[in-house]
Amino acid sequence: MDRENTDFVRLDLDRKSRTGFAEVVYCAGKTPEQIAVIFQKLLEAEGEAFGTRSSIEQAEAVKKLLPNVDYDPVSRILKAGEKKEKEAVGRIAVCAAGTSDLPVAEEAARTAEFFGNRVDRFIDIGISGLHRLLDRIGEIRKANAVIAVAGMEGALPSVLGGLVAVPVIAVPTSVGYGASFGGAAALLAMLNSCANGISVVNIDNGYGAGYIASQINRLASR
Repeated sequence: MDRENTDFVRLDLDRKSRTGFAEVVYCAGKTPEQIAVIFQKLLEAEGEAFGTRSSIEQAEAVKKLLPNVDYDPVSRILKAGEKKEKEAVGRIAVCAAGTSDLPVAEEAARTAEFFGNRVDRFIDIGISGLHRLLDRIGEIRKANAVIAVAGMEGALPSVLGGLVAVPVIAVPTSVGYGASFGGAAALLAMLNSCANGISVVNIDNGYGAGYIASQINRLASR
């Protein structure tokens, strides 16, 4: 691909001034060459670039073109040129019901960290062993926002909603057996929660949860 040809993309380089956060690249559906060009342009304009749902092939294409590229195969987060002078503020708790929910939870955590937040991770604290959650609840309560990631029946956000005094962002995952319907069961359970202070993002949308938590944490940290 001609790296001068950017007819396939129009970067929103004004987004940070409008919203406080620079444009993030959704990598799925793009060719490795397109991702490489987009990352190069963002790096030139912003000094850093951040992408979600990246494949290994896309990451390798960017690594061939740019220095200081990091790819995490668990969350599928791709970063280039991340600014080292960022000072993490506040605190966000990312809670994953099970280890199977880790890819989505880690996408949320890495998104929040990229946007300059301090993140605490609490993994495998689902309600099938409630003592594991209760053992960590004191630490979770220190956060300005809580991200609760769960598949199966999606109960974790409801439990957390009754235990913490801050917003809970519920993330349904596609983890589960047949009747979970690819995360639809968890999504509906979270939307129908009787607990207060819970908002819900789309199935497997760790990025969306990390973004919202970053906005909440920024307000709380001012």
